Amino acid sequence: MSSNPLIKALGQSLAGIFDNQHQAQETPTWFVPTRLWQYPLVQQIDGYYAMFVEQAPLLTPEQPYRQRLMLLSGPHPGPNDSDLEIIYRAFRDPAAIAGAAQTPERLASITSEALLELPGCRLRVQRQGDRFIANPPEGAKCCFDYQGKTRQVELGFDLTPDCLYSRDRGVDPDSGKGLWGALMGAYEYRKHQPFPLPKTW
Repeated sequence: MSSNPLIKALGQSLAGIFDNQHQAQETPTWFVPTRLWQYPLVQQIDGYYAMFVEQAPLLTPEQPYRQRLMLLSGPHPGPNDSDLEIIYRAFRDPAAIAGAAQTPERLASITSEALLELPGCRLRVQRQGDRFIANPPEGAKCCFDYQGKTRQVELGFDLTPDCLYSRDRGVDPDSGKGLWGALMGAYEYRKHQPFPLPKTW
């Protein structure tokens, strides 16, 4: 994929270290204090610019979880002819890449062979002023198998240069009942350390 100003703007807003400590202190019943890393990869994956994503409890960063990769694509034809797309991939062996956000030199070894496709796990992204709004395409369902069971995640976020408002939440695939994540509103992740995009972007 060739360089594109809109992709670079999205990548720059996504890249960084975030946490929701302020939110967890104000409403600890509903929001777990969490740190979120989003690292842009130097290498492309299947022709896409890619972002490694990992999170961990704020108090125990040595216990990272939910490792995934975001592939950034577009612009695509849409209501304003400038829609972007984020495609999610999972890792075949999450334990092998766990903690890479804190040892980012390991990210250069990620290849497409280490990843699993996640049908339905994608977002359509539109820019509105200095904000990006990401929602799943109509009818899309993000489902995957974990520990022998089918899991479903409802994806979505609003993004400014300084804050990520994550609407991700796990739901029961049969009842649609919320199980974890943004059950009482979006997680508000404030960016504390930005990362520059690699020159390859």
